[in-house]
Amino acid sequence: MSAVLTDPTTHKDWIVPHSFQWYAGLGSLTGKYAYPWKSTVAGRDAEEIFAQEVAELVPGKRVLDIGCGHGDFTIQWSPVVQHIVGLDVTADFIQTASSTALANVSFVTANTKHRLPFEDDEYDCAYNRKGPASAYPELTRVIKKGGRLIALHPGDRQSPELSVLFPRLFGPQQEGTPVLNKIEQYVQASGFAAANIETVTGTYYLHEPIDVVRLRCFGQTSAVHEMVISDNMPEINRIFARHQTAQGLPTTADYYILRATV
Repeated sequence: MSAVLTDPTTHKDWIVPHSFQWYAGLGSLTGKYAYPWKSTVAGRDAEEIFAQEVAELVPGKRVLDIGCGHGDFTIQWSPVVQHIVGLDVTADFIQTASSTALANVSFVTANTKHRLPFEDDEYDCAYNRKGPASAYPELTRVIKKGGRLIALHPGDRQSPELSVLFPRLFGPQQEGTPVLNKIEQYVQASGFAAANIETVTGTYYLHEPIDVVRLRCFGQTSAVHEMVISDNMPEINRIFARHQTAQGLPTTADYYILRATV
């Protein structure tokens, strides 16, 4: 008989993932937005597709990075861009990013739900790597006419297998496509000259049982991690061992790639 797993959201320190409070907490804990679990992707890799298209987009241009986190992805384009600005709402991420001094890279703390702190036609292009879609209505102002946006958004289906394998530890998946609907609303409000959204589905293999905990407790306090490990680890180990393959525990995830022209 299976043991009943503890729901981590019942812990008094639990913070709703991807809320402003959650990002602020992650910033104060680590100063970085970086996944702590280990996984391998099989088949089409949305992040790889996105990175290749960004590499083709940015050379020689003035570039805006929306939701830059701690800036690693921003900084890597320094050798090829004219200038790049990374924007994020979390001050601790921007502080980490700004610790690397490069002449053609700068960082700004700003909330994309407000007017962006840039002049009209300031940028040749922009990209968004898992950042907020709320910036899109402003992009037709700050990007030059004919400029392009490439964006990568985690989709509505994110490892639904985990909700089945680890009930209570993972809550049920949302019905419908609320993430896609919100992206489409922001795109429609932006007035882009052209825009399309592609869904890319990949299979992701978690490497070991502790990665299940790291994924579920990403951005939470050490107290939440400790409760989940103390209450659930034997059962997580058992379930993981039963369902893993040679590559790890398989899960599927959708990503949305947005390509738009101002």
